[in-house]
Amino acid sequence: MHNNYRNLNICIFASGTGTTFNAILKAKKRGKIKSEIPLLITNNSKCKAAEIAKRNNMNVIHISRKVYTDHSDQTYSNLFLSALKKHNIDLIILAGYMKLIEVPVVRRYKNRIVNIHPALLPSFGGKGMYGMNVHRAVIEAGVKVSGVSIHFANEMYDEGDIIFQKCVPVSDDDDEFSLQKKVLKLEHKSYVQVIKMMEDGLIKLG
Repeated sequence: MHNNYRNLNICIFASGTGTTFNAILKAKKRGKIKSEIPLLITNNSKCKAAEIAKRNNMNVIHISRKVYTDHSDQTYSNLFLSALKKHNIDLIILAGYMKLIEVPVVRRYKNRIVNIHPALLPSFGGKGMYGMNVHRAVIEAGVKVSGVSIHFANEMYDEGDIIFQKCVPVSDDDDEFSLQKKVLKLEHKSYVQVIKMMEDGLIKLG
């Protein structure tokens, strides 16, 4: 891995609709970020994120326990590690990836795996706290502020060091759907901002 922050090789991990992934690709096309994005890894080969990657002539690798049922933990982890090594990946961006990262991958890419969470951690995080579940919990708690948290991923859900947070107000008439729209718009801007800060060396990578 090289440490030229202006020329990172990014791998996206995604499982779903790919809206955040698409926002990052658009930022790349507009010149807002300089990094290359040669690879998408997904656990769901039919997801929209995989379609977006293929449309953009990116390499797409499908790695799932449903496919590699007979692999030992180490052999399974090596599928990720070999793909990342082959594409000379410096930074892993989780964009709606619904699985915990394998421990050997976390260790190999310590402070180089970044996740975004649609609430202000450490509140409203942990297992099962993703997507609409988070926004519903925020509304039910009656808090007046939500937002996004960007953090380095470790072996536990939503527990890595927080590197960026930004807030949005929760209005009295918000429900989980209107709050999701507010937060998603902020997610897209924030992720691009953090990647740019990493390129400029303002956020130190492992």
